[in-house]
This record gives sequence, structure tokens and C-alpha cells, in this order.
Amino acid sequence: MERASFLVLFPFFLLLSSASADLVSHQTLVVRPLSSPPILDSSIPWSDTLFEAESFSDLDSLSASASLFLRLEHRDSLAYNSTPAELFSLRLNRDAARVDFIVRQTCLYQVSYGDGSFTVGDFSTETLAFRSATIGRVALGCGHDNEGLFAGAAGLLGLGRGDLSFPSQAGRIFGQRFSYCLADRQAGSTQGSSLVFGDAASPPTGTGAAGGTVIYTPMVTNPRLGTFYYVELAGISVGGTPIPVPTSEFQISSDGSGGVIVDSGTSVTRLVQPAYEAMRDAFRSGTTHLRRTTGGFSLFDTCYDLSGQTVVKVPTVVFHFSRGADLSLPATNYLIPVNSSGLFCFAFAGTTGGLSIIGNIQQQGIRVVLDSAGSRVGFIPHAC
Repeated sequence: MERASFLVLFPFFLLLSSASADLVSHQTLVVRPLSSPPILDSSIPWSDTLFEAESFSDLDSLSASASLFLRLEHRDSLAYNSTPAELFSLRLNRDAARVDFIVRQTCLYQVSYGDGSFTVGDFSTETLAFRSATIGRVALGCGHDNEGLFAGAAGLLGLGRGDLSFPSQAGRIFGQRFSYCLADRQAGSTQGSSLVFGDAASPPTGTGAAGGTVIYTPMVTNPRLGTFYYVELAGISVGGTPIPVPTSEFQISSDGSGGVIVDSGTSVTRLVQPAYEAMRDAFRSGTTHLRRTTGGFSLFDTCYDLSGQTVVKVPTVVFHFSRGADLSLPATNYLIPVNSSGLFCFAFAGTTGGLSIIGNIQQQGIRVVLDSAGSRVGFIPHAC
């Protein structure tokens, strides 16, 4: 059983310096301090137009051409706390690891997570109903003792690459492909997140929803750890200049460690320490016109006091994936508010664990396509 973030609901040159600030590529950030946590509506605003009236009760009799559209409501622990420390600490503590082990004896299961949360119960099969669509004989855990940071959720939908995840089990129906788009947490109810299974989740190269253009990069397989969605990250540019980090820092080693994954269950992107430090230093060099503060947030070491400002210029950030897939991040996806007083922080962090993780804050507003059948990962900007 795997952890998901959807609660139903990634050869270089010189660093930039202040002396070359006029050569830095910038983009505009509209300054919006952190607002109060949203009031959760107990009735999810479903739209009947998002669903196809199909009933999938027999996996064996269906083709792989079906599609399923779901609307998501953001209900993770970030939405349940009133202070910045509470807002981030519960969720960010999960970043170190996902599932540690599964113990099955007859029909029992136990799953533990890196943050200390765990679930114990019966391993069974059930029919899952999604609005007007139902899918039979889905293996799942019926938890009787669920403790930890589950944010009051009724359950978890496993979306990883393992055999027990929902995409794997429903692969005969949906063709082993799905996509999701996470709306900006600050957007409130004006913009919804969504989850799509089937052919509709994987548009052809160069086309996408809402006017966005889809770019694809190969999905990498780690023979020693098949749960995660690995990608080949060739480099990162800040302010239009690649940071000086060799690609070997992002590759999977022979023992299965390292590499880069796209993970919807991790909030802040974690990069191996050399890559993070080079990226952070380049960003600092491009923001000498902003008021940096040492009184930041515990996870972040690069924060700015933007109180009293409405618009600022920040260096661009681009992920360079293999096969020429370049993903340019919106400014709101990497300089984020951490309180209501105008404190903004560079939303990346370093890790000594070897595994780099592209987290969900950096994915906001970008449709992420996970096409296991085609062994590719796609990104469609502005496609929520």
C-alpha cells in the first residue's frame, strides 16, 4: 500500500553574481501573503460534466480506452493549521521516506511511514465507486488502527508504481496512465484540482488542456525501488544560467540510491546538497534588490521581507529534463509566503539522503502526466 498526496480530496557554467545582475533573467511575482486556512466545505463541489457515466464492475471485460475524471479538494494537513509552523511541520516531516515495510499474515497488513504514522487492519478486496463509475475487485487495506498525520482523511488512494496501487490494479481499464493538476493553495475554491485516468490523461506531444503545451521526458525505472516515478534531470537554470552541478548528482546509483522522483506527496522540492547550494546561491545573487531576512522559517534558509510591496522581480527557475524537456516554473511555485506579514521563502531544501524529490509546491498549476504504458512523464503548464 503506497502513500498518496490526494486525500479524497525535478555540463554547467558559472554562478550568477550581483555584478552581473543586469544579465539575470527575471519574472514577476505578485506578492500575496499567506491567508488564513480555508474553511473546508463538507460537500465537494462536484461537476457532473466531469464524469462519464460508465460502470466498471468487471475488469476482464473492459478495454483500456476508458477514461475517468475526478475533481479533487485540497485536504492535506497544510489546510488544517493556523500558524506557519503548524502549517508546514506536519506535512514536511513526511519528506524523508514513504512506506518502510508491509507485513502481511494471512489477511492482515501493517504499513508504517517515515513520519511515524501507521495503519493496521485487514487486507481485502472491494468495489470502489467514483461518482458514476465503479471498479470491482480492488485490493486494499481496511484500516482498524490508523494513527498519525492523516489529517482526518477517510482514506488514501495509492497512486505509485507498485502492484497494489490503484493505477496498477486498474491498468487494464485505464491503460496504466493518469494525470493530475494541483491548484494553488492560495486560490481557494476559485480553482479546482483534478485527477484523470485513461487515454484522456495523456495527450499527444505538443497539445494540452487549457492552451498549455505538453512536454514529455522518459520515465526511469529503478530496479531496486519500483514504487516511485523517476525522471532524468539533466540540470537546473536560475536566472537563465545553468547552475554548476554535474548530471551525476541526479542519477540512480548501482545500489538503487539517488535519482530524482516526481512526488505529489512531498511538499517542498528536496535536492541533493551540492545542487541545492548552487541553486540557492544563484537565486540569492539574482535577488540582491530584495530585502533578505535571517528571521525566516525553520526549513528554509533563504527568506525575504516583502511587506509593503505588491510586485517584485525574481530570477527564473527552469528544470531541464532529458530529451530536451524544459519546465519553467511560475514564480509563485518557488518564492512562497510563510506568514501573513509578508515573509516569503525560497521553497527548496537540501538533502543528504541522495534522493532528490520534485514536490507538489513546485507542481502547482502544472498538469503532471504519469504514463507508465508509454514509459514517460509529461508536464502541461497552466492546465488545471
